[in-house]
Amino acid sequence: MNLRLLAVHAHPDDESSKGAATLARYAEEGVDVLVATCTGGERGDVLNPALDRAEVRQDLPAVRRREMAEAARILGVRQQFLGHVDSGLSESLPDGCFARLPLHDAVEPLLELMREFRPQVVVTYDETGGYPHPDHIRTHEITRAAFEAVDNGGPRKLYYLATLSRAWFQAMHDATIAAGQESLMGPVLEELPPVDRLTVTTRIRCEQHFATRDHALHAHATQSDPAHPFFAHSRELERSAWPWEEYHLARTTLPAPAGLEEDLFAGLR
Repeated sequence: MNLRLLAVHAHPDDESSKGAATLARYAEEGVDVLVATCTGGERGDVLNPALDRAEVRQDLPAVRRREMAEAARILGVRQQFLGHVDSGLSESLPDGCFARLPLHDAVEPLLELMREFRPQVVVTYDETGGYPHPDHIRTHEITRAAFEAVDNGGPRKLYYLATLSRAWFQAMHDATIAAGQESLMGPVLEELPPVDRLTVTTRIRCEQHFATRDHALHAHATQSDPAHPFFAHSRELERSAWPWEEYHLARTTLPAPAGLEEDLFAGLR
């Protein structure tokens, strides 16, 4: 069977910050991995102070496309933009942006892509979007709608990302402290909800691809602040304390798994 995995994300860089090591692992194993990026990220901020310059901001749509192409090359995956307009984070969403489109119009490019690519497995965000950006919430909505609308030959499993959870930040904090090193995770933990929302159904071992994940995320140079706590912890400690990425199986046409899955394609191989 030719295995195909579709990861649906809101903006360039989301695929590298959420589940990237999983994508790299499956791509290396020969799975056909395609990242669908809903918008161009043209209304995003420049998060790297070293690149927050007028010429970068003026050319941001083109810059982010170049960054996306490089990240896809590093991960070993294919990538396609769906052509929607970034909604931004302003209180008043602009006309014609992704989040303001009627659902039928917003879902159509993804539905067409699913019918052409025919993935068995689809990965995206839960109904909260992972965080309350309108494009992330709309990405969830169109992915769920497309998954349910595809007829014969449609995807068999839909997963929600459970990465960057409180449990992950806590594990990295505890492992860093136990190793006698300074942890920068404390302030992050203070901002997170006390309990993770999603039940973890699936853990994918991918510690050998953490370096590839980091490399891909750094390729999105305008979106990667080197001072962020994510880049501060020891990767050796991470590989020991948390060698996987986690998912929630939201929908499947297969029998429900009996226990914790270790493969997104469990039941399909």
